[in-house]
Amino acid sequence: MALSFESKCSHLENKDEDGCNHYGAVSFPIYQTATYAHPAVGQSTGFDYSRLQNPTREQLEKIVCQLENGIDALALSSGMAAITLIMELFSPGDHIIADSDLYGGSIRLFDNVSNKNGLTFTRVNCSNADIESLITPKTKAIYIETPTNPMMNVTDITAVSAIAKKHGIILIVDNTFMSPYFQTPLDLGADIVIHSGTKYLAGHNDTLAGFIITNRADIQEKLRFLIKTTGAGLAPFDSWLTLRGIKTLAVRMEKAQENAKKIVEWLQKQKCVTKVLYPGIPSHPGYEIQKKQARGFGAMITFNVTDEAKAKSILNKVRLIQFAESLGGVESLITYPVTQTHADVPEEIRLKNGITNATLRFSVGIESADDLIADLAQAMEA
Repeated sequence: MALSFESKCSHLENKDEDGCNHYGAVSFPIYQTATYAHPAVGQSTGFDYSRLQNPTREQLEKIVCQLENGIDALALSSGMAAITLIMELFSPGDHIIADSDLYGGSIRLFDNVSNKNGLTFTRVNCSNADIESLITPKTKAIYIETPTNPMMNVTDITAVSAIAKKHGIILIVDNTFMSPYFQTPLDLGADIVIHSGTKYLAGHNDTLAGFIITNRADIQEKLRFLIKTTGAGLAPFDSWLTLRGIKTLAVRMEKAQENAKKIVEWLQKQKCVTKVLYPGIPSHPGYEIQKKQARGFGAMITFNVTDEAKAKSILNKVRLIQFAESLGGVESLITYPVTQTHADVPEEIRLKNGITNATLRFSVGIESADDLIADLAQAMEA
């Protein structure tokens, strides 16, 4: 039986894969165990040691895999753990083309760990660059976010995939901002999809998680070896929290996007707001591409205000909206990239990407849009 996306968030399409009925439990059980007894020498229950696999984590991986239309998904301890594991696919001397506007933690990893391990990177705005001209014999991958964090640049996944396939290199897409509800990059030609599962997938700001999904058997085999070797698999309880969060993914994404559209319209009319970045605005350079490759525009908004003093005043005065570093939860959060998400990014790179001391990033939650607007209004008052 083919299921809709909404149903897939709670149910596996093929439940026959699971030979155990878990005593009829509606909520998938938390298998809080480190190891598993063997029935006899040479026999296994299918689980040997939780670093390798755990039934709760396996259930979560199957759910995420079917949402992203992959052949396998790996659940890890955080989004950064997922990106770190992917970097282990490469060898010293390998070259990666990476979008210049990425989450600051990704940039920090590439600059301080991946470079140390012999990988080289070329940074470019993948939404408008001639990517093919940057490919060398050592290039092994293209790494993008779309929309980017926090400047909301939209990259044509299908077009970049065609370039990657022509040259036999891997296309990696961080899909955290959109979630599989709005965008499925594997369907557009990507080889690997990454999520910070902490964000929209878990959705409640109560756990950390990361995901890697692929539709290639050769990559799947390498990743499975790496996760059991490096030991960054997601713990059982965190797997269960993320499973619980995913059950409401569809309704949360719809409500948050509905709120975001109303807030964007309001922000555009405010005197202290100098720029609003949201891919759902028709004047946004990536608007048509976003409509083509995604089923929505999401609930992340970046906006600039008149100056640094105004930005800090807003952060100090919001009450319903919380000044915190993260995104994708049911609660609305406002973030100051220069001191939070992108604090470790060199100033020249931040400024080149358009991140200034007057830039704010807003993760719109599922509260009343009218209440959120009222909070912003009082925070923006002189």
